Amino acid sequence: MNNKRQITPRLKNLVDDIPPGFIVDTAWLKARGADSSSIHRYVHQGWLERVIHGVYRRTLPQNAHDDPRLSWPTVLVSLQQLMRYNVHLGHRNALNHAGHAHYGWIGEGQRIHLYGDVPSWLKRLPTTDKIVSHKSTLFGKNPVGIVNSHPVTYKEIWTSGIWSWPIKASCPERAILEMIAQLPDNLSFEYVDLIFENLMDLRPQLLMRLLKVCRSVKVRRLFFVYAERKNFDWLKFLDPKQIDFGSGPRILVPGGKFHSTYHISLPDFIVDTSYVDDCIF
Repeated sequence: MNNKRQITPRLKNLVDDIPPGFIVDTAWLKARGADSSSIHRYVHQGWLERVIHGVYRRTLPQNAHDDPRLSWPTVLVSLQQLMRYNVHLGHRNALNHAGHAHYGWIGEGQRIHLYGDVPSWLKRLPTTDKIVSHKSTLFGKNPVGIVNSHPVTYKEIWTSGIWSWPIKASCPERAILEMIAQLPDNLSFEYVDLIFENLMDLRPQLLMRLLKVCRSVKVRRLFFVYAERKNFDWLKFLDPKQIDFGSGPRILVPGGKFHSTYHISLPDFIVDTSYVDDCIF
């Protein structure tokens, strides 16, 4: 970075708030007093660089390796900690972040699942991993099970600076329900079955809270199918009588076997023989 360039007090306050390599959008910049001409000038002077229309990155030092693609931690921390978007890491990425998803990338390229009110420009960002955004429909605006997980540390190797922020993410109990919601179109039953193998230490009280506020009958039914299949110790502390499973059958797998307890058609291997009804869809 050229130290001979003069920096105004307003720009100094801006760049002090943005670590090198992190991103902000036009709305964030304008909320801090930077108009369109100022933003253009900051880009021209090299303090900021335009990533896409409406999104800017704090310029890296000249001796830094400059990958035009952004890593998902950089994007997520920028969204959460700088721009304050109401978005969290979920699905299998939250499980992986918490050390649960040992089969994290089987059968699919690395996808990063974010939930919440993501900005429209997110899908246009050049990123090293594909970012998949989801609306908060499964739990509505209820934040139960969203926690500040262990921090992601971002160390700039060309300076002595270290920034460390917590990542707002789904706890394992919420994340597995987010995964189940993607069945059968976007995940396989076999994959979720593998993930369940690592969930022997889920918290039943939190699970009950989540299952009660979950808006999907399909997710509630499938969770209990998997839970009973694995028969972990925490299962005996769940009370299915307090859960609304809806009414009528659900056909998820045409031609599959019918689970007579939870009235849902499933792949043969999921349905234990003790639950198989003579009814075949």
